[in-house]
Amino acid sequence: MGAQLVQALKPVKQMKQHACSFALYSHDPGRQLEVHHFVSRLNQDVLQCGVYDSDKPSARLIGVEYIVSDAIFETLPPDEQRLWHSHAYEVKAGLWTDVGVPEALQRSEMAGLAKTYGKFWCTWQVDRGDALPLGAPALMVSPQAVDPGRARADLVARRDERFRVDSSAGGLKAARVEMEEPEWINPNADYWRVHGKGFAVDVVPAEMKRHAPFP
Repeated sequence: MGAQLVQALKPVKQMKQHACSFALYSHDPGRQLEVHHFVSRLNQDVLQCGVYDSDKPSARLIGVEYIVSDAIFETLPPDEQRLWHSHAYEVKAGLWTDVGVPEALQRSEMAGLAKTYGKFWCTWQVDRGDALPLGAPALMVSPQAVDPGRARADLVARRDERFRVDSSAGGLKAARVEMEEPEWINPNADYWRVHGKGFAVDVVPAEMKRHAPFP
């Protein structure tokens, strides 16, 4: 309570947006999560998101996602681009939505988001029952229109019911059908779609002061 009186908490107060969507583990897309992004904007090309497992006061911080414009993404080395996912399908399918915001008010934001790419590291695998963040971080990917990347229908239905969202073909999907799509989606993103493989992090001993490989 004392800290609240004397500390500005400026970075936290820059979180101006709450979005809900779904994420899949890159190494095991059958494992999927409902995720809640609390978003702050660094500039017109970069967003940073604290990702939680719910929007409750007891929500657990399970990771972080960085979101960049297509212009920024195109400047990244190919090996780095492989770690990122596209947002076009996720947005157009009505899976990503700003909670409680009427579609008419979020439409412009969604149109811009559809042309972005994200890199999402999950540090707390709550879906397997971990009581604490355990092990190495896991790279996450966005839902797509093909297996095994489709968002589970039961997860979507529960989210839609809880937040009174209609992401069906007659709801957000229909409202966003005319939304402009990216001219192209860089094939280095969504690596699993082309190569059928994801990425997993192994923690191995290394000599002290060794330069970390890139990426």
